[in-house]
Amino acid sequence: MYAEERQQEILRLARVEGRVDVAALADTLNVTAETIRRDLTTLERAGVLRRVHGGAIPVERIGFEPAVATRDAVLTVEKERIAKAALSELPEDGAIILDAGTTTARLAQALPLDRELTVVVNSPVLATMLASRANINVLLLGGRLRGRTLATVDDWALRPLADLYVDVAFLGANGCSVERGLTTPDPAEAAVKRAMITAARRTVLLADHTKIGNDYLARFGQLSDLDLLITDTGLDDDLVTDVEAAGVRVVRA
Repeated sequence: MYAEERQQEILRLARVEGRVDVAALADTLNVTAETIRRDLTTLERAGVLRRVHGGAIPVERIGFEPAVATRDAVLTVEKERIAKAALSELPEDGAIILDAGTTTARLAQALPLDRELTVVVNSPVLATMLASRANINVLLLGGRLRGRTLATVDDWALRPLADLYVDVAFLGANGCSVERGLTTPDPAEAAVKRAMITAARRTVLLADHTKIGNDYLARFGQLSDLDLLITDTGLDDDLVTDVEAAGVRVVRA
């Protein structure tokens, strides 16, 4: 078993059982305890597990949400591929929403120079990134700035969205499952994402494979709210089948 396969199995067991134990994992996977500890460290850096004494707990069980800098440093190649695939979903000209997030930030960086776009963002980071682009008109939603995700939330963000209608909303999510739909840890951020879906003709979710099959506290939509899920090739075939059976087209970049 390759390290990535072993780590995916550890994550699966953690989500099924609620926690994992180093000694038990070493015995089950026939590796040393030190190897398991390294795997747990890797998974914690990826933001999907939280280390505890003797083992680890999946982050969704304790409401832990990794900061932007932590999330931005993991699965970078996969996020670049997802962003590149998302370019084909852009209108020739018109308006889009870019949700705050590390994968949507890569799409912002990749936006083409040959078309005029109005881009609505709820992230000062994305607004600053795009502000100097002559072909892009940036609309920054106001509101309270969440320090952990650097996203604007609450009423000052929600009110403008109620009066907007864009061609495509490109959203991120912490969790996406057939059972629970689209989820994120913070209810205020969930409310903004829900309003983004309402404000768009089409909704495209940009989510790496670690988000699929995962659930968090606050639901902001059902799978039926999506027109397309763009993920990476690490997503299991069975999960692809489940999502597509729910009526959502899946692209693995």
